[in-house]
Amino acid sequence: MKVLVLNCGSSSLKFQLFDTDQEDVLAKGVVEKIGSSEAILTYAPSDREKMVQTREIQNHDTALNLVFSTLMHPKNGVIKSKSEIDAIGHRIVHGGEEFVDSAMITDEVKDGVRRCIQFAPLHNPHNLKGIEVCEELLDGIPQVGVFDTAFHHTLPPSSYMYALPSALYRKLKIRRYGFHGTSHGYVAAKAAEHIGTPLENLKMVTCHLGNGCSIAAVDRGKSVETSMGFTPLEGLVMGTRCGDIDPALITYIAQTEGMSLKQVDTLMNKQSGMLGLTETSNDLREIQLQAEHGSEEHLLALQIFCHRVKKYIGAYSAVMGGLDAVVFTAGIGEKSSYVRKHCLNHLQYLGIEIDDNKNDDNELVISTGKVKVLVVPTNEELAIARDTKRVLQESEARATTDLPQKTSAEGVVPMSADDKAELLALWLASPKATVSELAKKLTKSAGRTFTGKEVKHELEQWGFDQVSEKKKTELLSREA
Repeated sequence: MKVLVLNCGSSSLKFQLFDTDQEDVLAKGVVEKIGSSEAILTYAPSDREKMVQTREIQNHDTALNLVFSTLMHPKNGVIKSKSEIDAIGHRIVHGGEEFVDSAMITDEVKDGVRRCIQFAPLHNPHNLKGIEVCEELLDGIPQVGVFDTAFHHTLPPSSYMYALPSALYRKLKIRRYGFHGTSHGYVAAKAAEHIGTPLENLKMVTCHLGNGCSIAAVDRGKSVETSMGFTPLEGLVMGTRCGDIDPALITYIAQTEGMSLKQVDTLMNKQSGMLGLTETSNDLREIQLQAEHGSEEHLLALQIFCHRVKKYIGAYSAVMGGLDAVVFTAGIGEKSSYVRKHCLNHLQYLGIEIDDNKNDDNELVISTGKVKVLVVPTNEELAIARDTKRVLQESEARATTDLPQKTSAEGVVPMSADDKAELLALWLASPKATVSELAKKLTKSAGRTFTGKEVKHELEQWGFDQVSEKKKTELLSREA
């Protein structure tokens, strides 16, 4: 199966074409500076030299057309026609509470992505644009959305709820969502494979350290804590993001510096972090070099960066009640032996012992203690390709299974009596659960996949979508 993986940004379009049967990359590349007369296409087929072109590309439609024509080029292409592409997998930054897993793109899913624009206004619109352009250019080829937030939907309420008035969560869905989920999930599974222990038997901390940084507690394969929150600003010190701060600083800075809230937001997202601390650069290689040459400011920035990571590793081992492995990934995590060493310094009490020689050589396993420390290159594109293939195969299998069944007027396959009974029990136990949460629980208990649309249909048939909040609260108090 050939799967095209796309990551559409505001002015860039990254792509990789996979043969998922062998998990080979046939070609990859990026279109940068979309919207200008000096856009750059970088294209690298697997068996030929990389090529770079500069040309005018004013929109994503033109960029995607260029990608397809390049993939089919008589000399440099790797396919003969668009029909050779079996599916398209899209990286989508935010799925809110609506998407707990990757999903086949439908009109309903696109509407859900639109609703999540409020959470990721800089990313979701461009992710959605990529989907819509592909619908026009590759009509009939299935598309799958893979959500950065989905992996963290296993967070318990004690982890994802903020201590704000609960009404704000109910009304605005303000909670911890977490990001880099595709990367955390991929490296956790890969680390378990290298260790030789099933993922469901391991407690690990995964550290995605790049220009953007996040850390996750992965307990038996499930994310139970993560450092990024409602937005990617929370948590670790990053290239240009400040990470954790006293929230009262927002109003204090705005008032004392005469700045608008938008200006403070820009300050904390784009002018802080390592760039703000050093006042010269957010490139860790340059910062480390300056520190080695005696710059106290750059040395302090490195110390703050590593201290924050270390603090989270300790906290997350406490959350999980133990620790079997620490995994470093992404640009800094994979390449900086200095950062890895100082993030783990003085953690011997947890069972972490580093082999300096292996660490300096960026080996796969760099530890000698009972807690394994691994350096695992992330591969989010491969993870997206795998998920796209899985979702497509599940959809095809389900279509075959459901074929003899009659559908309702709304196009929903009726549930069996047993499934309805299970859904009723789940609703009575959690009357305030969202449709997607109920669909996930029903999928787990029934052993087959249910969509939010199916669950919503049944609840509407019963009239449960009209039940008052007062009655739901009463039902919960009876259960308690």
